[in-house]
Amino acid sequence: MLNKFRTERFSWILLIGIIMLLFEMSFYDGGVVFFLLITFGCIYFGRKRLPRTSGKLLFWFGVISLSLTILNTMAFKFFLLALLVMVILRFADSKKNPSKVEPQIKQTFHEGGEPVYIKRATLQNVWFGRLQTPEHVYEWNDINIQGGIGDTVIDLGNTVLPKGTSVVSVRHILGNIVILVPYDIEVSIHHNGLAGAITIFDRIEPKSFNQSVYYQTSEFDQAPQKVKVITSLAVGDLEVKRV
Repeated sequence: MLNKFRTERFSWILLIGIIMLLFEMSFYDGGVVFFLLITFGCIYFGRKRLPRTSGKLLFWFGVISLSLTILNTMAFKFFLLALLVMVILRFADSKKNPSKVEPQIKQTFHEGGEPVYIKRATLQNVWFGRLQTPEHVYEWNDINIQGGIGDTVIDLGNTVLPKGTSVVSVRHILGNIVILVPYDIEVSIHHNGLAGAITIFDRIEPKSFNQSVYYQTSEFDQAPQKVKVITSLAVGDLEVKRV
C-alpha cells in the first residue's frame, strides 16, 4: 500500500510537471521554439560529424544550449522542489518508523559437499531512511551496507557474536552512525569522514573535517572474540559506545 501511494505521488508530480512545461511553452514566442529546434539540429548533425572538430563544436553547443534552456524552465524548478520535499518527507518518516530486518534462512542445497545456507543479510542497502538492527535477540551475520540519507543504528548487544573476528562495514552519505558494543567485546574502528563529530567511548572529537581515524582497544589482538568496524561517512557523526 505504501509503495502504491509513493508511485501515485510520483505520477502526479510528473503529470503536473508536464502540464507546467506545456503551459509555459504556450507563452513563449516562436523564437524560443525555433531556438530549441536549432539546438536539436546542432546535436543531431554534430553527432553525425564526430569526431571532426566541426562535429564536436556543433554537438556540444547544442547540448549546452539545450541544458541551459531546460534549467531555466519553471517545470524543472518544480521538479527540483518536489524532489526536495519528497526527500524531507522520507527522512522524517524514517525517523518515526525505522526499518528493522530480521535475518531469515531462505534455502539449503548441496553441491557434492556440505550444505550451503543462503541467508538474508541482517540489514539491506537503502537510499533514504533509518536503518536499525532488531530490538530483540537476532542471529548474527557480518554487516556490509551502504546508504544515502538517514541514520544507522547497530546494536551488538542483542546478538551472540561468534569466536574470531566479526565485521561491521558501513558506508554512508548523510546521517549519523551509532554502534553499540558490549563491554566484554574488544573492538577496532577505522573511520573516514568528510565532516562531522567522532565519539569513540570516552574519546570525543567535536569537529572533524576530512579525517581518517583508527582506534583499537588494548586487548584486541589477543581477544578470541572481537569486532572490526569500518565506517565511511560524508556528512554526519559517528558514535561508538558500550552497552
